[in-house]
Amino acid sequence: MSSNGKNEPEAAVERDLWLGFDLGGTKMMACVCDSEFRILGRKRKATKGHEGSEAGIDRVKQVIDRALEEAEVTVERLAGIGIGIPGPVDTEAGIVLETPNLGWKNLPLREILEKQYGCPVVVLNDVDAGVYGEYRLGSARDARCVVGLFPGTGIGGGCVYHGEILTGDRISCFEVGHMRVQPDGPLCGCGQHGCLEAVASRLAISSAAARAAYQGSAPHLKQIAGTDLSEIRSGVLAESIREGDVVVEQIVREAAEKLGMAAGWLVNLVGPDVLLLGGGLVEALPGIYADEVQRAAEAQVMPSFRGSFRVCVANLGDFAAVKGAAAWAQKKVKEKESVEPVVRRLA
Repeated sequence: MSSNGKNEPEAAVERDLWLGFDLGGTKMMACVCDSEFRILGRKRKATKGHEGSEAGIDRVKQVIDRALEEAEVTVERLAGIGIGIPGPVDTEAGIVLETPNLGWKNLPLREILEKQYGCPVVVLNDVDAGVYGEYRLGSARDARCVVGLFPGTGIGGGCVYHGEILTGDRISCFEVGHMRVQPDGPLCGCGQHGCLEAVASRLAISSAAARAAYQGSAPHLKQIAGTDLSEIRSGVLAESIREGDVVVEQIVREAAEKLGMAAGWLVNLVGPDVLLLGGGLVEALPGIYADEVQRAAEAQVMPSFRGSFRVCVANLGDFAAVKGAAAWAQKKVKEKESVEPVVRRLA
């Protein structure tokens, strides 16, 4: 109420914050960011993909709510949400088409979250988000063309070309983890045999390392993690190698070489100036991955492409995808805002 006793409308809350969300195969994280993508609040939670999409959406909302609480801001401050998903998405409709490692299919995620939070929501592939984050804010900043490869629970890929995420007409692409590199290889989560992620993901590496520990050829690994796949994570693999488990290093190098071969094929296709490596596995073993991918890619490309690209390691760590998703949401929302007045004038 004003000094003259009349009721006056409350001033509108400025929508000046962006929320990025990274949905991974094993964990999910939300970060509330300002316009410069400084993190004001964050929350992380286990994904528990086996519980299904309905329970998964509830967990996503819980994580978003807790991140807002930590940032000490209300939902009315959100200008937009960007959420990275581990699988192909319909980028126009905001629909999760498929998540091979979570079991989500044809989920209208944008509609669900816009209804819940009352702000624009942008849905994109999680590695696209990570690559865009590194392009905007990290080690691939302002590259003409950057191709990203992120080995983790699976293997994701993404490409930013002249500032735009490369996609199909409506569907995210660059599903490099499902390139068949070994047709007679093991079964992949997507249903095919011999996909790159079936032979070179952290899960594939951990499985081979567990076998080595069981057979007695990786004694340090057996001592610290046994043969339990859930315990053989990126940091454990790195420690095993540092402590002299030669066979584990060989397993990792062979996987990195396969990743480099796939990277070489991609260089032949799109001619990037930067090959970006990211994810927890690369973060734990940056030297091995940078060396093996550079060597294998150089051997795979046409002679004209040798020396035309550099391999770099992502430097935003766990925040590449969340910051990238937030930055992409900002870009798309502002583009829409700049177009709408023109459309109204022309109508």
